[in-house]
Amino acid sequence: MKLITEASAEKLRGGFYTPEPIAEFVLRWGINGCNDFDILEPSCGDGVFLEQLQKQKFKYNSITAVELDEAEAEKAEQIHLKNKQIINDDFHTYCNNTEKRFDLIVGNPPYIRYQFFDRQQQVEAGDIFIKAGLTYSKLTNAWVSFVVGSSLLLKDKGGRIGFVLPAEILQVSFALQLRKFLAHFYNKINIISFEKLVFPNIQQEVVLLLCEKNNSKEHNIEHIELRDASELQTLDVARLKSPKKKIDFKSNKWTFYFLEQEEIDFLENIAQHRNIPTLEKFAKVEVGITTGSNDFFTVPLATVEEYNLQEYARPMVGRSVQVNSVIFTEKDWEKNKHSKAKAHLLVFPDGKSLKNKNGALRYIEQGESLGIQKGYKTGIRDDWFVVPSLKISDALFIRRNNLYPRLIINQAEAYTTDTMHRVFVRPNINIKALTASYYNSLSLAFTEVSGRSHGGGVLELMPNEAERVLLPYHIDNASLLSQIDKLIRAKTDIEEVLKITNQIILKEHFGLTQKEIKLAHSIWKKLSSRRLNRGK
Repeated sequence: MKLITEASAEKLRGGFYTPEPIAEFVLRWGINGCNDFDILEPSCGDGVFLEQLQKQKFKYNSITAVELDEAEAEKAEQIHLKNKQIINDDFHTYCNNTEKRFDLIVGNPPYIRYQFFDRQQQVEAGDIFIKAGLTYSKLTNAWVSFVVGSSLLLKDKGGRIGFVLPAEILQVSFALQLRKFLAHFYNKINIISFEKLVFPNIQQEVVLLLCEKNNSKEHNIEHIELRDASELQTLDVARLKSPKKKIDFKSNKWTFYFLEQEEIDFLENIAQHRNIPTLEKFAKVEVGITTGSNDFFTVPLATVEEYNLQEYARPMVGRSVQVNSVIFTEKDWEKNKHSKAKAHLLVFPDGKSLKNKNGALRYIEQGESLGIQKGYKTGIRDDWFVVPSLKISDALFIRRNNLYPRLIINQAEAYTTDTMHRVFVRPNINIKALTASYYNSLSLAFTEVSGRSHGGGVLELMPNEAERVLLPYHIDNASLLSQIDKLIRAKTDIEEVLKITNQIILKEHFGLTQKEIKLAHSIWKKLSSRRLNRGK
């Protein structure tokens, strides 16, 4: 995976190349005994796919490889293969201008954010999206346009693509239209994931996306998980010939397909036919306060005292480790305050109101000496040190989570930064009942389906994803809250908590059977365990 995070020449070239077992397997799957394929690799790097084509003595008709970096293209040129053409150009430009069509397209496309494209690349990538009937966005990564463009270069009758892609293809919002495009364009889709990170140095989970079109009316998908890339050597490609799960064109994410068909059917049935609403019905979820510089605006008590900032310091909670319960009380905040935690948010008035406020002016000058006022968010304000959207929410929803995401009553009336989401309860909704209702296996299962996993086992949910979580609200669940809070404060295993809450929330109040409760719990355990194993 060629992970691009900075605009240096080295990183724009990409430095993480495909392991040989992966390249060999993708070619073995794609060629599958044929001997007359025209093959394309749209970003060949130093030629690992070409080397495997040579080493494994695969038969084919022609091989075309495109590579933007001249030095890498020269390396690829040195690999001896018949009917080979190396093209030193940007793939987007090649895609929009070639008349050639291919039976098989394979590769490991670069992972480059839109802002690192030059102007011509942006235009060419946009043209690819237009041809595919898609909308190009500034959030789009290069690998998305590589997959779309490659699909358009397949021959009319049949054709396959096999790519090494970041696992975010399964879940991130900017890849939603790509998932829909693939679901309709291809008849067979196989996803292969790995328990261990293929590129551990960059904590980037990857999958193999293997797609085939055969012009039938069937659209099926399957997921296989292997321990690591070495297991590809013994994986029979025949397992990939007949994916069984029907593609759900309404599904926003493909994390569903980590589940068995029975589990998928259960979740879809629960969501559509059992009248269990989503969190959005009861509350609005918004991002926390965007300060522009959390290091400057969130401070410990020592800083407040050093600069005499008591007048501007407000209670704040910014990290999950500062909340060990489902009710964040004033006592909890006081405990954080007298530790070294950043338990205060600095809320300054405009510059005119700060005249003669020596401590505040000194602290602001200190920030300016560090260039805080030049930041993206701070730089567009009239007074850079005045933070907007200072709303206190009824509850908090932790944005990035480990064992499970938590919904927390904000009893301390603390501010929070964008490390947590703010939850505003709708009129006539009992916040205690709402919070208690969240702690059940079904809701936790839907957090795993709705959110996205990152390297290290982290589960992240954005506000709209949190709002889509199924939440079996019942007013009588309020009586559970103190028990849930007590158990979680005591660091009781969440599974012990769920044994109690599932019986009341899911069985008594929503009529789920013991079998359904067990299935909901097993789905949550399967998805969360899979994610958490990334952190080991």
